[in-house]
Amino acid sequence: MTTVSAAGTLPGLVVAGFGRHCLVETPTGERLICHPRGKKSQAVVGDQVLWLPSQDEGTIEKVQQRSNLFYRQDDLRTKSFAANLDQVLILIAAEPEFSESQLTRALIAAEAEHITPVIALNKSDLAEPFGRAWTKLAPYRAMGYQMLPLAIKPKIDAHQNAAQTDELMALLKGKKTLVLGPSGSGKSSLTNLLIPAAKVLTAEISQALNSGKHTTTSTTLYWIDAARNTALIDSPGFQEFGLHHIEPMQLAQLMPDFKAHAQDCKFYNCTHLHEPGCGVISAIKSGSSPINIGANRYRLYSELFAELSQTRY
Repeated sequence: MTTVSAAGTLPGLVVAGFGRHCLVETPTGERLICHPRGKKSQAVVGDQVLWLPSQDEGTIEKVQQRSNLFYRQDDLRTKSFAANLDQVLILIAAEPEFSESQLTRALIAAEAEHITPVIALNKSDLAEPFGRAWTKLAPYRAMGYQMLPLAIKPKIDAHQNAAQTDELMALLKGKKTLVLGPSGSGKSSLTNLLIPAAKVLTAEISQALNSGKHTTTSTTLYWIDAARNTALIDSPGFQEFGLHHIEPMQLAQLMPDFKAHAQDCKFYNCTHLHEPGCGVISAIKSGSSPINIGANRYRLYSELFAELSQTRY
């Protein structure tokens, strides 16, 4: 039986959400629908909350302090994925060709919240496109990002995926991991590979939240182990990843290849776009650094800096 606090509230973990409704899990593993108290109290998956029982449902009275919150923001709205994460597994595919701009934005959002990102490239069974994609990712390997080749085939038996499943399990063990990626990258197949009962669990959550087919547009936490120490958080696919919550002058510190050279700039408020004595521009021109900044990365930085500067006015 869960211990009731002095104020009558109970501790819980948000494991799924749809709209303003949440599914909260108690320390004993029970799950129930909870509604936020007031309009501003918005809990997200991964949040530790205090809730108050109310018949067969509950009310979220307080969201406990978060260690981090992974989210994106554009002109119209802020989309929060999950809170209190240990790592983000950014899943991209060799085919169709992934967007380097989307990848860069997701990495910057993770860096900003001090969440460890891991880049997983799916469809390693497609030799030619995978080779091209793996080469395209060379700058990110040079920056020190962990890279994982995958071949997740939904129709192949889990036993045939044993080696990569073991590698993934070792990577995820004891952590809360958000799986992030564009639509079609293989997120659902990855979830079903690691959690065979995921479809059943999703159906149960859908029924509990009365959200029907819309469950795929929400974020869901699945426990991989019986002890509930290892969690995989499945998120909706996205086509755009806004970074309007990032200041343009922060960008260089959140991009490892730029950060390595920004400390050599003559001016503390260097934008790395045109200033004399800029360590970044100097490194690009010399091309002799262990962590080079390629033309494509510099273009991405310049475009992002311009985009984020416009949102401030």
